[in-house]
Amino acid sequence: MKVSFIIPLYNRLDLTQPCLASLQATLPRGLDHEILLVDDGSTDGTRVWIQTLGTPYRVLLNDRNLGYAATNNRGAAAATGDLLVLLNSDLVLTPRWLEPMLAVLRRHRRTGIVGNVQFRAATGELDHIGFDVGLTGKPHHDESLHWLWAPWSSRQTAAVTAACLLVPRDLFLRLRGFDEGFHNGGEDVDLCFRARALGRTCRVALHSRILHHVSASPGRKLRDEENSRRLAHRWREEFLRLNRRLSGLPWCHEYLEHHWDDPRNFDRLQILAIALFRLGLRPTPHPEVAEQQAEAFQRQIDHWDHTLGPLPPLEFVSSLPAVAD
Repeated sequence: MKVSFIIPLYNRLDLTQPCLASLQATLPRGLDHEILLVDDGSTDGTRVWIQTLGTPYRVLLNDRNLGYAATNNRGAAAATGDLLVLLNSDLVLTPRWLEPMLAVLRRHRRTGIVGNVQFRAATGELDHIGFDVGLTGKPHHDESLHWLWAPWSSRQTAAVTAACLLVPRDLFLRLRGFDEGFHNGGEDVDLCFRARALGRTCRVALHSRILHHVSASPGRKLRDEENSRRLAHRWREEFLRLNRRLSGLPWCHEYLEHHWDDPRNFDRLQILAIALFRLGLRPTPHPEVAEQQAEAFQRQIDHWDHTLGPLPPLEFVSSLPAVAD
């Protein structure tokens, strides 16, 4: 089983060099692998330096800045491994970070994408242990500390960040990689949602823990609102489904608090609905929760329409060819 590590580069040689050093220092002994460095138009000496590297490095140079999605897709097209590991160049990889990710992929047959636990390099604070979807349709990193002490080796989640992501190459190619209509943000969530639409799952390897200089690449946040808008329009129904629990929990607390002083006012059927909702056996505790959720989501859509103008085409864009099933 060969592993292809794909690392897109755009300046920040000061972070790339220690990242590659940490990668080389932490790879399992005897691992069949290659490391593809895909430079996206760096101007700080990165392009010159990476061309001095020998095996196991392979270097690809973009003629112009293509962006994160297209640069990863180019690396995937050139990769020869059975598994792809997408890595940002601003990571600090720690001993035994890869083995738990590989183990999760082997153990859970339906799993298509594996991420890991990431801490902020500057502060040591937890940055990523999965994804949540906010009430307004904006996905964000799950930073729930309790997962750090979970007794199991992985957790299922809606999506994982592509800062460190493991995926079988055949699945990545079947999905045609990242949608190049996103600009340095949102590609990973979209990829995970498309994998889940095929019946695959996304998991976080809880015993794989690394450090990340978060959003260190130049221009990383410039198109956040456009990317969030594209995601929200493409995955509206899935976003609404995922955040029903997030919107339903406050409603339950408010209902119980309002009626707590006089339990005789409790609606027994409503209490049953709340119990079933808390157990995950009902999608929402009350119809008005879904209505409030949809209204909040639509307000965000209206805000984007007002501030960003007409919605650009939502068609999927990829330089990778379609693969026959």
